[in-house]
Amino acid sequence: MWSVLLLLLLAARHSDSSADPRQDDAGQSFVVVFPENIAYYHPTPPVNSVQLTALRDTQVTVGDQPVTLSAGQTKEIIVDELELRKKPISSKALLITSTEKITVRSCSRKLTSVQTALVLPTLKLGKEYLIPPVPQIQGTTDQVSLDVTERRPFTLFIVSGKQQTTVTIGEVPPREEVLQPREVLQVLVQQAGPRAVKADQPVAVLFGHACTIRYNCTCGILQTTLSAASDQTLRFFIPPVLVKDETRLLISSNESTTIRSFDPDSPLVETNGNALLYRPGLLLSLIPEADFASCYVINRVRDMENFAVVLVHKSFKDGVRMGNDPLENPDWQPLRGTEFFSTQVKVMLDQSVLWHTSHKMAVYFHGRSGAALFGNPAPVISRTADFRGCLLDPEVVHIGDVAAGWRESVKYCRDKQLQLVSLSGSHNVTHIYQEIIQANNDSVQEAWIGMRRSSQTGEWYWLNNEPVNTTNWKDGEPGAVNDGQCAVMSLRSEEEFGWSDQDCCKAFRPVCYRPPLLFPLG
Repeated sequence: MWSVLLLLLLAARHSDSSADPRQDDAGQSFVVVFPENIAYYHPTPPVNSVQLTALRDTQVTVGDQPVTLSAGQTKEIIVDELELRKKPISSKALLITSTEKITVRSCSRKLTSVQTALVLPTLKLGKEYLIPPVPQIQGTTDQVSLDVTERRPFTLFIVSGKQQTTVTIGEVPPREEVLQPREVLQVLVQQAGPRAVKADQPVAVLFGHACTIRYNCTCGILQTTLSAASDQTLRFFIPPVLVKDETRLLISSNESTTIRSFDPDSPLVETNGNALLYRPGLLLSLIPEADFASCYVINRVRDMENFAVVLVHKSFKDGVRMGNDPLENPDWQPLRGTEFFSTQVKVMLDQSVLWHTSHKMAVYFHGRSGAALFGNPAPVISRTADFRGCLLDPEVVHIGDVAAGWRESVKYCRDKQLQLVSLSGSHNVTHIYQEIIQANNDSVQEAWIGMRRSSQTGEWYWLNNEPVNTTNWKDGEPGAVNDGQCAVMSLRSEEEFGWSDQDCCKAFRPVCYRPPLLFPLG
């Protein structure tokens, strides 16, 4: 038994669970802007909205509108009269605050012109951004004109946070602007435009165009959220499922900007800036490998086709879950020359959670309605893998500092907002054993667990009221009713964590425990 258990524990130690689960795309403060869609004077008004997903029960304020969300709930809020016009500096920014962490995605719809964008919390904003090159689009960038909407230059949208902010745009000479809290600066970007944006306070930066020419002589909005510049070279993998004719990669770095065609034999970009995928109707920021995560939320855009695109290492394809289930008949496509595969999954529910049992992956949202394409990197809920689900807070295993009786040990754990450990689930027990080994460091030989014998019936029960389905008594244990009323667990490896009954007044150190907090999967 012990050899099998040891192999399981060693495997658990090598799982990809070293990341900090707090480093996600959720937060408690967001500033949202809605760039011009086609044209602000277009006779059809836009439908602008934000999609909010709560990690815990929370109170949210959207502008001046209060919203109550329960844990795991997604709600779409329509916001009016916030479409940006062409003023260089505007105060049309929406502030969203929450008492607990939420994720936010924006959505702009005007006829067939649709775009979604990931909104980063203010705590994740940066002070330096590298500007991607402008894609070459016939009918839009070949004859630039300020008088025709579809021929205007691409635009940077620089959004200040809670403080007055000085922004420097890297032109020659550099251009400097001062933004008040929650203001938006619009900067037109020509083919040989500025390469960097720097600010003395964190800002958000969006890149896009109100109405680029696409198929069938129509035009539609392009928009994506840029990531802050990195001090290291990042690797970006391009899922082939997202690639169609006329796909271009827009790459920025400290040294230069590059536009290149997609090469199926080289689906990898390395840069310290941004890597964007462009195809007619779609502008998508790619997720660097350093930002891969283990749990994402996908929110549908109603009345449209919605998809999730998953990118994962070839050895871990089987660990991908949508909700409670493995992917159904995924069509995995290899990224040539790499160890990664990607697949596209149709999204049928208003909210879907994609997570991995043991590893990290990248997930994109992608949608279409006829010729209308849109998409964004899916919001990250957790970067730490857990076989039980989408992890928000990790479990806690703590071995008490002082040996005491069973009752005193129960109180000791409760005083730390923990509980005396119960080992009631066979699948989870192996994992808890591994955590106990790491917490113990071989200093404790035996410890109290949360099991006791009923004085009335003589039956054993768990302190957390879960059923006693499996046990791990040592040979000859437990003894008679009078031998002991409380259970201790051996922490000696040669005894395979075996249990024995003991007098509840004897002094042992407790194993205190708090289970992980998981995002509701529906």
